[in-house]
Amino acid sequence: MNERNNQEVCCEGMIDFPYETSGIFLALTMLVVGSIIDVWKREIHDYFWMGFGGVGFSLVFLSSDIVGNLVIMGFSLIVAPFVILMWRMGLFGGADAFALIALAVIAPLATFGENIVTPFTTLSNAAILFVIPFIVNFIRNIISQAKGKDIFEGFEETTSKKVLAMLMGYKAKNPKFAFSIEKTVKGKKKLDLKIHHAENQEFCTTPDTWITPGIPYLLLITAGFIIQLVYGDIIVSRFLGM
Repeated sequence: MNERNNQEVCCEGMIDFPYETSGIFLALTMLVVGSIIDVWKREIHDYFWMGFGGVGFSLVFLSSDIVGNLVIMGFSLIVAPFVILMWRMGLFGGADAFALIALAVIAPLATFGENIVTPFTTLSNAAILFVIPFIVNFIRNIISQAKGKDIFEGFEETTSKKVLAMLMGYKAKNPKFAFSIEKTVKGKKKLDLKIHHAENQEFCTTPDTWITPGIPYLLLITAGFIIQLVYGDIIVSRFLGM
């Protein structure tokens, strides 16, 4: 009887390591610090993600269900080849891909909400938020035109191309951390709306040029992860009715 009581006291006295909470805190720290660095320098060393990912991987061995958490981590890492492909295609930078991979290790399928999440939830939430800059650009251009500015002065383009340009960017007096979406062909101004590799294209510094803002995608990833924590997957829960 005494032995049983001692075992119960021992078990009650054990404090289980808060694995999920620690992972979420670590992930948020990584994303916030990374976003600040990205906005400031527009470059983040690979060691940054490797360091946080390594710490996150180590945390799993302090949890009460090591095997189960490793399985969840492995399932979350199915996002890795997809984001690496997107990086190689130039849809976003290497830092964004490594951030999503590190997230899959540090806080796999983490959420405080009741809606379903998947390994792609942070990415899909961020993709929805990516629409916001297009709306802002369009409103900005409409306001400029309402003020009487000829934002397409010197351009010979179709109406559809001009509308697309109004969504993608605007005419900047002094561009900074932005990419040019115009070019000169045989002495005539043309809109250059093709997709450029996110890491290979140089920032534009030419005054009075049509540009698309080089918005750090890591900011959207951070916001997408926060939405995942408090709500879940926007696309799955709202558009697919799950």
